[in-house]
Amino acid sequence: MRILDRYVIRQLLMPFGIGLLVFTFLFIIPELMRYAEDYIAKGAPLPVVVEVFVALLPMALGLTIPMSLLMALLVTFGRLSADREFVAFQACGVSMRRLLRPVGLVSVLCFAATLYVLLVSVPASNQRFREITFNIIASQAEGEVKPRVFYERFPNIDLYVREIPQSGGWNGVFMSDNRSGDGSTIYLAKRGRVVIDRTKKTVEMVLDEATRHTADPTGSSDVYSSDRILLNLSPDAFRSGGPPKGDREMSLSELRAKADEIRAQGQFPHNQLFEIHKKFSIPAACFVFGLIGLALGATNRRDGKLASFVIGVAIVFVYYILLWLGQSMTKGRVLAPWLAAWLPNIVLGIVGIVFLKWRGRVADRPMRVPLPAFVRKLGTVTATGRSRFFVPLGTLDRYVALTYLRMLGLSGLALCSVFYIAAFTELTEKVLKGAGTWTMLWTFMLYQTPQYLYYIIPLSVLLATLVTVALLTKNSELIVMKACGISLYRVALPMVGAAVLAGGTIFVLEQTVLGPANRKAEAIKWVMRGQSPETFDVLNRRWVMGNDGDIYHYNYFDPRQRRFTGLWIYEFNDDMTRLTRRTFAQRAAFVKDATWQVEEGWTREFNASGDPGPFTPFKHTRKTLEPASLFTTESPDPDFMSYTQLRDYTERLRASGLDVVKQQVALWRKLSFPFVTLIMTLLAVPFAVTIGRSGAMAGIGVAIGIAIVYWTTISVFAAMGAGG
Repeated sequence: MRILDRYVIRQLLMPFGIGLLVFTFLFIIPELMRYAEDYIAKGAPLPVVVEVFVALLPMALGLTIPMSLLMALLVTFGRLSADREFVAFQACGVSMRRLLRPVGLVSVLCFAATLYVLLVSVPASNQRFREITFNIIASQAEGEVKPRVFYERFPNIDLYVREIPQSGGWNGVFMSDNRSGDGSTIYLAKRGRVVIDRTKKTVEMVLDEATRHTADPTGSSDVYSSDRILLNLSPDAFRSGGPPKGDREMSLSELRAKADEIRAQGQFPHNQLFEIHKKFSIPAACFVFGLIGLALGATNRRDGKLASFVIGVAIVFVYYILLWLGQSMTKGRVLAPWLAAWLPNIVLGIVGIVFLKWRGRVADRPMRVPLPAFVRKLGTVTATGRSRFFVPLGTLDRYVALTYLRMLGLSGLALCSVFYIAAFTELTEKVLKGAGTWTMLWTFMLYQTPQYLYYIIPLSVLLATLVTVALLTKNSELIVMKACGISLYRVALPMVGAAVLAGGTIFVLEQTVLGPANRKAEAIKWVMRGQSPETFDVLNRRWVMGNDGDIYHYNYFDPRQRRFTGLWIYEFNDDMTRLTRRTFAQRAAFVKDATWQVEEGWTREFNASGDPGPFTPFKHTRKTLEPASLFTTESPDPDFMSYTQLRDYTERLRASGLDVVKQQVALWRKLSFPFVTLIMTLLAVPFAVTIGRSGAMAGIGVAIGIAIVYWTTISVFAAMGAGG
């Protein structure tokens, strides 16, 4: 390579590495919150937790490598244009075509890396993730069960334990087994435990001094008692925490075998053929992004860099929209699978060639994004010398604040786009398979936006502060300010004020829309995955423990009309070792206080020895149960509660004598997290000054390092707190 080629490639390396780190880190944040804290709280060793994330990385890298290449080209050539180096290239006879040589070489390397990730790493790492998840959860299955809380992670089995002794195991076990689907079978045992065989990947539940009660809606009943009952549980329940091995995670050989199997059934394997071509078309996007990045980034002008970057983000959106639009058209037999997979590359490749030729002829014309009039007026100065927007601020504050806000908006836009692209790529396949609709997808992304902002605001504040101070330092403006007697504290004042406002925004989000929006988004996501919504709301919570120790199970509850469908009531003796009465009703309606009208059912009594006693059918009668308020209260979850709600709920649990360590950690975390914006700003200012004249890219690199340390620290310590 010549000097020019080596120089351009060296300039590309840092923004590419930082972009790859940023985008991949953003993809991993939800997994960090979902898996790491849970596993650490269960006592999993830290190397095992690290191994989980190493196994998850390839799934993110398949998307982030092409994105990072495009952003690196835009940043690099934008910097070369701003420093007038691109003008020097042209003065020396270096054309746009000549610059394709180093850009093409980097694109080839990114193509090879992405191809390896999609063909080799993703299938292998996905399987490894499933194995690690099984080992972690299976080894901690006994500790997963909490006293006086219904545990529903076993398939078609619901477990309730009264007490968990320090020596291990459970005391006072109630278990409902509906795997056969032909009735309701329950077990009562004085003690219970789980036995794991990792070699065979089997899980057995051992119940000592146990009694099995079998009944169906007609009233027939059978009782069986034994000193020990063994139940085999499917290990699939423990794998459900990891991503299923779908078409996107299969290797080429597995996809071809599945395609042949579908052909043998007389069907056309459009999904499998599309995935085969997609494993090659996504890496080839590196060449397309190389053309577009060079055309948008290289210019003779010093301005227009922000517009080029925004257009680059839009291009990434367009690419993935075209990709999944092609998949939809393939499923409808409108396009061949190969054409659908390569359609984004063909369309954007043509756009890239047109842009490149246009840029070669008119390098002085910038890329502009039209803005509304009210946006253009922000920060403009009137004839009196005052800003239209920042009226109370002085000249220095306006200058620093405007630079800071531009960086904040750019950072927020780029980071938010990553989350939306991740959600779009994850759930579009569900829409195409008929598990959901496009309306559900857009609604999910709308409800998920507060959570995205919750993650994005701290990192955007950190990036904006570092880049702003780094630019002031690089351009010697900070030296001029100090020479005029302005201290670093005074320069940073607008940024500190903005950080306080950002922290307040986070707290307001927690107190208002974050919890309800998360609940609705999660319900939509579970439906799109082909499952009923997780049991976190009153419409899907099917097990309730009454205040007097009775257990209620129902198929459906309408909280508005206060009506049950398929209601079972289990009544026990004082220590819950013997079933005394069992009631079934097809329907039940609330009357007043604790009185309910029950219809089409029966009541079965059990004597002191546990044998079936009198059987009383009824058409309709009234029974005294729990008040309707017990069933209309949502199942509490810290992620779906505001600070005030969680505080009140924790106090109620504490007054009941229950362990509230996990709730206390979540409560203090809700209070402490909004301060992250101020902490990030206080860290960013001295770091940015220390960076010196290295500029914005070094500032971004430091920001990502700080963010990774912060997220890792808060997750590890929160998990340690929740684990006691």
